[in-house]
Amino acid sequence: MATRSEKTPLETEPTPKPGDAYVQSFARGLDVIRSFSARAPAQTLSQVAERTGLTRAGARRILLTLQTLGYVESQQRLFRLTPRILDLGFAYLSSMPMWNIGEPVMEALAAEVSESTSAAVLDGVDIVYVLRVPTRKIMRIGLGVGSRLPAYCTAMGRVLLAGLSQDEMRRRLEQSDRQALTKHTITDVDALCAKVEQARRQGWCLVNQELEEGLIAVAAPLVDHTGRTVAALNISGQANRTNAKLMQDSMVPALVHAAREMSGLIRPQWA
Repeated sequence: MATRSEKTPLETEPTPKPGDAYVQSFARGLDVIRSFSARAPAQTLSQVAERTGLTRAGARRILLTLQTLGYVESQQRLFRLTPRILDLGFAYLSSMPMWNIGEPVMEALAAEVSESTSAAVLDGVDIVYVLRVPTRKIMRIGLGVGSRLPAYCTAMGRVLLAGLSQDEMRRRLEQSDRQALTKHTITDVDALCAKVEQARRQGWCLVNQELEEGLIAVAAPLVDHTGRTVAALNISGQANRTNAKLMQDSMVPALVHAAREMSGLIRPQWA
């Protein structure tokens, strides 16, 4: 199973309309950067042009600019990103020091329940991992800071969607690429809205094997000083070790307590 970050921008995002405040060349440069992924770690000029919808000349200018700046390197006919590209993502994390503040809470939670914990924020129709404390590998795909997963079928995604207005929540669900990733995955918009509403009412969400067979997760919101949901905290585990009822009974109280504690620590950063 592939993470959402492996799709090209043209597959996942609508193309904005240029205006007075829109720098098209900059947007095209970001498209070129996002065209590289686990499925396409190295590309020829023609491949970059095809994946971004740019002309070969346009793609070449952007690639050579990125190469001059040190974000891209080339070998023979292939271009690939360099480690310097991580600076762009690190700029977000370094500008949000609350994640470092909250990490000890997550480490204590992971130790208490003996399962992995993560924090994520909502970005469009996806969740993006901003912090992760793994205890063991529980998924076929590797997850780390910056990984993206669809919001509609994840516990953190539904908690984050619950923080939106009903109209906005439904709009994002309708825009989602709602594939049946397992036999348990809910794809109907009305049914998903009901699940999100349930998460809003009870203050937490459990998703049972909708993202991946055998994977169960529970999540709770992290809120700022106004009560607005700014992120989500989760516990994830394997169904063969902890079934859904056991996770709900034994782990949800610890999760909700940790989410409240973490919210209190990061709240001043959002004020």
